[in-house]
Amino acid sequence: MSEDRAPTPRPEDVSLAGRVVVVTGAARGIGRAVAETVAEFGADVALVDRDDAVELVADRIAATGRRTLVGLLDVRDRPAVGDFADRIGTTFGTVHGLVNNAGGTFVSEFMEANERGDAALVAENFTSVVDVTRAVVPLMGAGGSIVNVTSSEAFQAAPGFAVYAAMKAATEQLSRTLALELAASGIRVNAVAPDGMPTPGDAGLAAEVAERSRFLPPPRPPWGSTAAPEAAAGVVAFLLGDLAGFVTGASIAVDGGLQAAGGWHLRS
Repeated sequence: MSEDRAPTPRPEDVSLAGRVVVVTGAARGIGRAVAETVAEFGADVALVDRDDAVELVADRIAATGRRTLVGLLDVRDRPAVGDFADRIGTTFGTVHGLVNNAGGTFVSEFMEANERGDAALVAENFTSVVDVTRAVVPLMGAGGSIVNVTSSEAFQAAPGFAVYAAMKAATEQLSRTLALELAASGIRVNAVAPDGMPTPGDAGLAAEVAERSRFLPPPRPPWGSTAAPEAAAGVVAFLLGDLAGFVTGASIAVDGGLQAAGGWHLRS
């Protein structure tokens, strides 16, 4: 059996120049870091968020000379997602990368949550990934790359966040299946599972957990420190580019060793 030989990696393979990347949840935190990082690597960016702070992110990117397009919308709004995909196609033509980052959660033990809260968690953390992916894939061709942002909660128990964690696990599974189904189209699909990098809103959630939950998460990653959202953005940029050309169906933990530790943690 003959084997295809991959080209020797080159420094320029890091570049995303000439590519278009769609980033959801791009106003703050990891999404903001991803949008700004891929632009630094040369990509034009379509940014999606319901928070109008996404306009400021787009302005900073445009100031670097990259083209931008803003979708001020809720990813749970399927018709709005479809309309924005049409705008992306009209503006850019082809999409080379999609980063499904939008998501959110709140603290509630399973038996205390209600139907409305459950529906919101499912729609924001899973159904939106399905809808955005279905809307954008027709704009992608061979060489395209999809990166789904999950969480360490996709791989471990998450008391107080049961449905949220289940949806992150569902997105992890979806990523693996789409990696197989879309391979024939030359589209790679991977996931990143970040943790240990405080983002806007985390302080409030942590305070609620400390006050209400019988369980506490590890105090800090085994690496010894937390990280900025740019730590996840760098891995996403790698997965979008040519250096990751044979990587599909993978999930990369970007968490300072939290998943590997399995509950072990440094003494405070």
